[in-house]
Amino acid sequence: MSDSPAPKQKGTARRISLILLGLVFLAGIAFVGFVNVGVAYTNEMEFCTSCHSMNINLEEYKETIHYKNPSGVQATCSDCHVPKEFVPKMYAKVMAAKDVFHEIIGTIDTPEKFEAHRWDMATRVWAKMKSSDSRECRSCHQFSNMDTSAQGRSARNKHSVAPDKGQTCIDCHKGIAHEEPYEPEESETADAAAPDPN
Repeated sequence: MSDSPAPKQKGTARRISLILLGLVFLAGIAFVGFVNVGVAYTNEMEFCTSCHSMNINLEEYKETIHYKNPSGVQATCSDCHVPKEFVPKMYAKVMAAKDVFHEIIGTIDTPEKFEAHRWDMATRVWAKMKSSDSRECRSCHQFSNMDTSAQGRSARNKHSVAPDKGQTCIDCHKGIAHEEPYEPEESETADAAAPDPN
């Protein structure tokens, strides 16, 4: 007498396995779609500025060339603060949870609190941009694509040598979209602990 399953049982087991595999595949697609929709939604400027504390940034940004310019091309919050590549983007999104935490606990919920933490928040963003070679800036601005002959003398001179000097956008363009804070006195920086905005 043989212990092997009948052909009908083999077919049923195979069919169940295929159905389960199909369901897992569909669940994976649904999950990726859900994550993609969530990431896209949280990259919208309306979402970024929906927090009360971001209204200060929004008003500053509206006064810059990244908001309104002759070409009508607008760089929004995510263009400057969220990487385009998947892994760095997901890392940035996970790290942004602390921003939500600080919004909830009111770390920077008034203009006075925001100003008290501005230097620390700005220096963290600058350090992140420096470490990524201003990756988000370069998704729109590339030294190699610049027509330096159309630039003013100072910009032309600096842009033409910046790559050779190991410089990146943020080395010269701090304060391009938000007010550049003054460096506080030594005793002030020791007193304030700020949220990490990135």
